[in-house]
Amino acid sequence: MNALLSDRGADTQTAAIVKIAVMAVGGQGGGVLTSWIESLARTQGYVCQATSVAGVAQRTGSTIYYIEMTPETGAQPVFALAPSGGDVDVLIASEMMEVGRAILRGFVTPDRTTLIGSTHRALAVSEKTMPGNGMADAAEVRAAAEVAAQNLILADMDRLASDQGSVISSSLFGALAGSGALPFARAAYEEAIRASGKGVEASLKAFAAGYDAAQRGAEPMATKQSEAAQVIIGPAAQMGAWSALEARAAQVPETVQPMALAGLAKTVDFQDCAYGALYLDRLDQIIARDSAANDWRLSQTAAKYIANAMCYDDIIRVADLKTRAPRMERIRSEMGARDENVMQLTEYFHPRAEEVAGMLPAKMGARMQRNPRSMARLERWFGKGRRLRTDALPAFAMLHVLGGLKSYRLKTYRHALEVAHLEEWLSQALAPLESDYALSVELLKNRRVIKGYSDTHTRGLGKFDRLMGAAQLLQGREDAAAWMHRLREAALQDPEGKALDGALETVKSFA
Repeated sequence: MNALLSDRGADTQTAAIVKIAVMAVGGQGGGVLTSWIESLARTQGYVCQATSVAGVAQRTGSTIYYIEMTPETGAQPVFALAPSGGDVDVLIASEMMEVGRAILRGFVTPDRTTLIGSTHRALAVSEKTMPGNGMADAAEVRAAAEVAAQNLILADMDRLASDQGSVISSSLFGALAGSGALPFARAAYEEAIRASGKGVEASLKAFAAGYDAAQRGAEPMATKQSEAAQVIIGPAAQMGAWSALEARAAQVPETVQPMALAGLAKTVDFQDCAYGALYLDRLDQIIARDSAANDWRLSQTAAKYIANAMCYDDIIRVADLKTRAPRMERIRSEMGARDENVMQLTEYFHPRAEEVAGMLPAKMGARMQRNPRSMARLERWFGKGRRLRTDALPAFAMLHVLGGLKSYRLKTYRHALEVAHLEEWLSQALAPLESDYALSVELLKNRRVIKGYSDTHTRGLGKFDRLMGAAQLLQGREDAAAWMHRLREAALQDPEGKALDGALETVKSFA
């Protein structure tokens, strides 16, 4: 093993300083990893210093840990407190965005840096708040890493650790050992873990997994796989109705079938088989006005967005999802909870007066919505955010009962509103079909901006209404469909709709 030693033409002591930066997100054990590296260095006769620089709050806080070490010679070395661009021997990043940040800050250079990174993602706040798909492109980060680093080790270190019942710091420490970047034997790394005295066996297993990953080098990019079809299960009588619906969905044009089957599964899971049949009825009306000459683009689009419109997020849906057994199992798995552990789970609920009114019977809810005093009263009663411990029976039972009100849902004011909105949307989208097929397809796609619950849903509705209103300005133009696509992409750029405002002003200027 060859140590990566700095060589800046300074004195011998300075030239022998090894510089390691660890970029970690809060809760990923960056401090533990740093303490292991520091302990390792000291037991191997090195003088060592470790510091940390906390970043701004993002994904529970992003921190840079910095370690400098040099062999003990009797002389007192002068260590830096933070990494400098172009002057890092080993960069360890706990997540793919941290890999990108390290490259942007100049910590990774092709003449000296060994870059060890995890390919999994912990989404940043900026990615989560985008109305559309705000996820950063991991492939671009990887391409930059391949150019920027002298030695590159990339693997899903989080999965390697969780598979062994440990956390990512263990697998990253193993990858550091396997990289050969430091002149220490594997046994010395393992002894540093044992000396910590906590979770030793699981940490050593994860360490071994990280070590093996480093020996293999950078993993190839995973190809994007289509999501597995949703599995519908239920009583035998209901499964017969489901099988009949599946057979009916299989009769739609071949290119429409995958999306139709996915939409059918979604609507049946949301409500019941009768609701799934209603979904297919609506889709059949679109197919009747479409043709193979247009590659059934209108029908494929309708199959997706009609299902989304029919499966809105109301209080019943939210309660149902939060009390499903697979969700509880997933959370326990993500938290690394064992059978002997007691896991406490707190849900945050903040229903607005509109959501509460929407749960009332249709006529009563409509009267309530029209009465400002009644709505103000509902806001006083229910407007405060509530934290419910769903690991305890009372809160769980309440949500479980709410989630089981599917048969009542179709009588609510919210359902009446959603049906009216869906029918109006389809009418507006299909209005220009005979003269501008492409524009009708784009108008169906505008449903994409509506998603979520509470305030998020309200903002989406506002953008949707403005997009559909813009169709009046665009009709008759040869590039109407292209402009509607641009407007929708603008609507998806930011939650506030500033980009959409600018795009609409451009449309009005030539209207």
